Order: sequence, then structure tokens, then C-alpha cells
Amino acid sequence: MPWAKEWKIFEFEELGSTNDKAVELSARPPAEKFVVIARRQTAGRGRRGRRWESPEGNLYMSLAFPLEETGWGQLVFVVSLSLLETVKKFAPAADLKLKWPNDVLLNNAKISGILLEKGSGMYIIVGIGVNLAVAPENRTDMLYRAASLRQNGISVERKDFFAAFLSCFDYNLKQWRKSGFAGIREKWLRHARGLNEKVQVNLPKESKSGIFRGIDENGLLLLEHLTQIEKISAGDVFFEKDLPPDETKHE
Repeated sequence: MPWAKEWKIFEFEELGSTNDKAVELSARPPAEKFVVIARRQTAGRGRRGRRWESPEGNLYMSLAFPLEETGWGQLVFVVSLSLLETVKKFAPAADLKLKWPNDVLLNNAKISGILLEKGSGMYIIVGIGVNLAVAPENRTDMLYRAASLRQNGISVERKDFFAAFLSCFDYNLKQWRKSGFAGIREKWLRHARGLNEKVQVNLPKESKSGIFRGIDENGLLLLEHLTQIEKISAGDVFFEKDLPPDETKHE
């Protein structure tokens, strides 16, 4: 398999966090590009320190490779696009969308998570969790409804999804490095949920509403409000049609 030649793979039954193990290994890199996989995580985490539930049966992995920090903002779109394309390989007709900045939605429910962290030196650690078999129970404190591929009639083995993802990711990574962000941005926007629709963006201290006009050349969200375009670097997006009347979601 072509992908196996470029990545050194470390598999574990259980880890606290695949990202933590990848950071540890990056201090003395075992290869230029390597992946850490675990069947279970006991201390998985998502963006902004949120807990990431890690039941057995899903895919938990962390990719590690050297990359300048200036490319981090664009890389997350390479990853999420690759995840969507991977699911499409197994279910071409599936209703898949991308939600800014890094979520993959299947039938409007979140099926994956992505967490970028700094490793040693120039290394970037890309933590990825995919709900292949099981989704966490949907609680009132969850920001967005979760689902699994299996719940939606898509049955795929961990090793098969992993191999297909690395193939998609390698291709998109090479295209991005060769030709820049424009091509990735164009493909990402084709699958974006809520484009040119009203959205609410929750920021750490406030919420903003407006029309989602896409992403700029660095991946920042373009929010139109009162004819002005504001660029947002980080936040949680909710679509107006998903919000109960007069209700605002906060963490």
C-alpha cells in the first residue's frame, strides 16, 4: 500500500491520549512522518480543552510531521476535507457536510473531531477521532449533536478507514504544499454547510449573527453583518435553522 511507505505506524490497545504520545515521540522522531493509533483513549480531548469521549470501536489517531506554524490555520481544512472524502469512498451517496472550522457532519450530526497541537521542534500533531461504530450519548451540555457511521448504515473496519484516510490526506497534503490553499479552499467550500445562510458564531465572551460568506485565504470565517464583512479566527458555529426560537447556545 503506497501510504504505508511514507508513514511509520505505532498501534496501542490503550493510551491516555494519542496526541500526548505523538508529542512525546516527536522529541526524537522515529520517522519524518508517523502515526499513533489507539483502540481506546482514557483522556482524549477536543478543541479548547473539551473532553473527547473515546469508546472502543472508533478510530483514534494522531499524525505527526514537520510543518511551519504559519500553515496551521490552513491545515485543518486539508484534514477535514480528507475525512469527508474518505467517508465518501465507503458511502458515495451519504449526506456529508463540512462545518467551520473542522467538523464533518453526516445527516447534520458530528462524526469526527480534529485537534492540532505543537510537537517538538517543527512537528505538528494532528489528533483525529472518528465515530465509526459508537457515538457519545447526546447530552444537553454538548455543543453539537453526535452520531456514528454505523448508526447511519455505514459499516467500515478501522483498518480500512485508516488506510483510505491516509491515502486521501497524503494526496491533499501534497496538493496543498505544491499549489497552495486555493484548491483546498475551493473544494472545502463545495461541501460547506450553511454557505450564504444566517449563522450564529459563539465567541469566548459574546455571540455574533450574520451571513456565512465562506472563508478567506487563511481559513478565517467571513461573517457578513450589516453589509460589513468580519473575519473570525475561532468560534463555534450554529445554524439558524438548528437553534430553538430565541435561544442562544453557550458553553
